[in-house]
Amino acid sequence: MTSAAAPARPLDIAGLELAELEARLVEMGAPRYHARQIFAWIHRRGVTEFEAMSDLPKALRARLAEAWTVATPTLVRKDVSIDGTTKYLFELADRTRIESVFIPDTPAQTFCISSQVGCAMACAFCLTGKMGLTRHLTAGEIAGQVRVLAHDLGFAGPETAFNIVVMGMGEPLHNYDATMAALRILGDKAGLAVPARRITLSTVGVVPGIEKLGREPFMPNLAISLHASHEAQRDALVPINRKYDLEALIDACKRFPVNRRSRITFEYVLLAGVNDMPEDARRLVKLLDGIKGKVNLLPLNAAPGIPFERPDDGRVDAFAKILADKGVTVSVRKSRGRDIRAACGQLIVDEGVRGARPAASPAQALADSL
Repeated sequence: MTSAAAPARPLDIAGLELAELEARLVEMGAPRYHARQIFAWIHRRGVTEFEAMSDLPKALRARLAEAWTVATPTLVRKDVSIDGTTKYLFELADRTRIESVFIPDTPAQTFCISSQVGCAMACAFCLTGKMGLTRHLTAGEIAGQVRVLAHDLGFAGPETAFNIVVMGMGEPLHNYDATMAALRILGDKAGLAVPARRITLSTVGVVPGIEKLGREPFMPNLAISLHASHEAQRDALVPINRKYDLEALIDACKRFPVNRRSRITFEYVLLAGVNDMPEDARRLVKLLDGIKGKVNLLPLNAAPGIPFERPDDGRVDAFAKILADKGVTVSVRKSRGRDIRAACGQLIVDEGVRGARPAASPAQALADSL
């Protein structure tokens, strides 16, 4: 006797771009125009139950509820800093966990989102890198963070502007396709309509990804996590430099198509006695010569497990002055959310979360997946 086939699992449409959603709807024999309505319900209004999508025919809503689903990161906890920064802990369908951050008044409202569970890059000063890489996030999981934050904070209306920085857990160019699909979903006018100029993607230097990014029709602002002024220094602090060295990275930045009103942002974490010397500043000026860019200095957000110290304010100011005196646009970023471990380099979740696969060591993950 032949056993009955298992029923098909519902299709998760959370990560489908509008054109893909239209195609899926046509496959079901439904009119294409309903896709725009569904997309708006999900991504603009935050509604994920098909029965609640009141402008769709009732029969179609019933069919969609049987065949489709909209996976959404589940909010587990919110931690609020004394400075108003809020850290969100999310659990995903496979019970792995990620963190996202809301940073108010910077001067705009900013959502910092993750692109991976953990990270393979193993930067020496970053807690997330100590997790290793568990897995990539899907486009739906990346966009879903923004969707949840926007509705939780009341920012889903067209009159409320906010910025997105892909600077949370993970290396976004290591998860290129899902990250870019998510950004297109977030930018679609049928959804939250976040323009590319309000989105910044930060990379430690995945050079092929930077080159590919420069050819995207929907192209976010580019930020480079630099942190060093010469090869040996960067090899020690940012291990991917051994694969895509500083020379290749700077060359890619010189060729990147920066528009008239934009600059590449170079992020530079200052580590006491390591990369904060006057000679480091002078080398950095020469390194960035000819690039339309600006430098964000980030005094280290020290934490247990990070083997470096934060330089004093005098050393930070002296470093910034050398850059400014040579005509480099420079700012010193104020750390936000340090008391709740929400500042840059401090996002980390328990590797022993139920259901999570053991994280690969950073070195092994980097070798296996790049």
